[in-house]
Amino acid sequence: MAVEEIGRLRTIAIVGQGGAGKTQTAEGILFAAGATTRLGRPDDGTAAMDFEPEELSRQISISSSFHHFNWKKTEVILANTPGYNAFLPDTFNTMRMVDAAVFVATPGRDLKVESEKIWQQIEELNLPRIAFVARLDKERTSFAAAMNDLEKTLSAHPVALTLPLGEETSFNGVIDVLAMKALTYPDNSGKAKEADLAGEAKQRAEEARIKLWEAVAETDDALLEKYLDQGTLGDEELRAALRAAVMAGKLTPVFCGSGVKNIGIGPLLDAIVSLLPAPNERPAATGHPLTNGGLVERKHDPNEPFCAFVFKTVIDPFVGKLSIFRVVSGRAISDAVVLNATHQTRERFGQLLRLEGKKQAPLAMALPGEIAAVAKLKDTITSDTLCDEKSPLILPPLKRPAPVISFAIRPRTRADEERASTALQRLIEEDPALETHRDAQTHEIILSGTGQMHIETTVEKLKRKFNVEVDLQAPKVPYKEAIKGRAEAQGKYKKQSGGRGQYGDCWLRIEPLPRGGGFEFVDEIVGGSIPRNFIPSVEKGCRNNLTEGFLAGYPMVDVKVTVFDGSYHDVDSSDMAFQIAASMGMKNALEKARPIILEPIMTLEVSCPDECMGDVIGDLNSRRGKVLGMDRKGSSQVIKALVPMSEVLKYAPDLRSITSGRGSFEQTFSHYEETPPPIAEKIVKEARAARETAKLHHAHA
Repeated sequence: MAVEEIGRLRTIAIVGQGGAGKTQTAEGILFAAGATTRLGRPDDGTAAMDFEPEELSRQISISSSFHHFNWKKTEVILANTPGYNAFLPDTFNTMRMVDAAVFVATPGRDLKVESEKIWQQIEELNLPRIAFVARLDKERTSFAAAMNDLEKTLSAHPVALTLPLGEETSFNGVIDVLAMKALTYPDNSGKAKEADLAGEAKQRAEEARIKLWEAVAETDDALLEKYLDQGTLGDEELRAALRAAVMAGKLTPVFCGSGVKNIGIGPLLDAIVSLLPAPNERPAATGHPLTNGGLVERKHDPNEPFCAFVFKTVIDPFVGKLSIFRVVSGRAISDAVVLNATHQTRERFGQLLRLEGKKQAPLAMALPGEIAAVAKLKDTITSDTLCDEKSPLILPPLKRPAPVISFAIRPRTRADEERASTALQRLIEEDPALETHRDAQTHEIILSGTGQMHIETTVEKLKRKFNVEVDLQAPKVPYKEAIKGRAEAQGKYKKQSGGRGQYGDCWLRIEPLPRGGGFEFVDEIVGGSIPRNFIPSVEKGCRNNLTEGFLAGYPMVDVKVTVFDGSYHDVDSSDMAFQIAASMGMKNALEKARPIILEPIMTLEVSCPDECMGDVIGDLNSRRGKVLGMDRKGSSQVIKALVPMSEVLKYAPDLRSITSGRGSFEQTFSHYEETPPPIAEKIVKEARAARETAKLHHAHA
């Protein structure tokens, strides 16, 4: 394929909020173009683009999927993306790899926050886009309402290129504004019956055509002058100017139809080919060469050095790892040796694969703009750059979303526990929006993600792919203990029972250190009241006592301990005796030193619309939060606050409710702070009850 032949390639993503009809639209496109032999339906599990068991059971798209088809001598690579909030990171990663977007709008239903986020991403990536108003065969739908949402809610510049014929259940075709024809669909084949316009349909088409002329003319000063002078634009002139306006992001052509009835798909396919860009019409990619810190451009040209970006990984327990990449420049060839520039290791391609829904087909070569896959690369993961060894380049990595919800996972059996960590690491390789770690204090495995549904589907995948079963629980808050006062106490251990006894005696002084001070041990023994060789045992006894605190079994921190007196026995004293004596002394001193519970405090940055700001701040105050300040970021307010961790374990669904899904937040650990007495009393009571229950359980066992 020469450079000019790349002009006959389109790589596009179908995007939009959950429930808009994206997958059904994709199925209609594939069937109408002859890429599939039947019209798949997500509702009955026959869709080519939704095939994961978790997608079939929920009837939603969870992960981006890919297919390809040919239309009017143009090859189109189609990506179908998720629309629900928890899975948008995957959508955004895929959007970075395509040259244009088809935004599926919902007729007569309010656009949700997901649509706003996706549109914002389209704008940030400067993707040329067209819109498709789907599901017009459903009740309570309105093409006019969808156009209004695009213009008012998303600040798009929509211009109708097809109009609906009939409404709701009587919807049976579209008016093609460019061709000035009526297209009706007597069956679900996607083949239209063409007719001349008459009556009310003709009047609507003429009104829409005038709006189209005006919208296109306003994108170009010379064209506007000509239009004002002549009152019309020629067909070729109109099409060329419309394409230029779409490529510049100035206009969004809007089409309408139904994926279920395969209505209006033909004009949409024509627009994908005629209005959206080829890879070589998009800006060159930029990256950092390994040799210096500058930036290098790579044109989407097969004659440039090979470069590709891995944006998705699929883990299959049977097939192995599948790396999905977009070719940026040059040619990807089966059995070639390439450089992983990110890790500076060599990789050998096996058979290149073209993705066809859940199936793959062999591919001899992939060219710039194409999305392909290869199995079993050794060192390659998502966000890696693969390139020609002679011309190494690293492309910017994908953004990792901040996790918004965490759960502790409890493996059901010992076998599950042994396999859980490895299985989770494999899933994180597949889904970079996941994070996992083992809490050093609570010893729980913590799984974090972008939403509850995200975590739940991950648990389902653990079972399906790796036969690991786990239960989800709210994570334990890693409280700590400290002291507020200074105290002295004696610890004396004396045991005599025939033969050699045990004897250790020490006097300890404890006092608080500043927050974050840790543990400090001071030896003030003079005159040999405790021999030098037993001092380390006293320190060890003190340290051991701090691991389970005094009040509720949490680690004791920020304590200074001084041993200042004691006594010993020439025969009976031992390391163990002084360890026990020090532990007894610590308990006696802690009781008098006003012990307290410390709780972890998180820094929260909450983004929300202006109208929700008061409710969000009120809610943060009710969670014992301290608002530090507010900043404006784009059209949102960003509220920065300090909030106890225990109050935000389930903040994500609450914020979603308060802001109607338009709020988001990021959190990071800040510091530890004293817990208010009423809450501390409750924590101590619950901890002691849990210990009693554990003792009873142990006794019965």
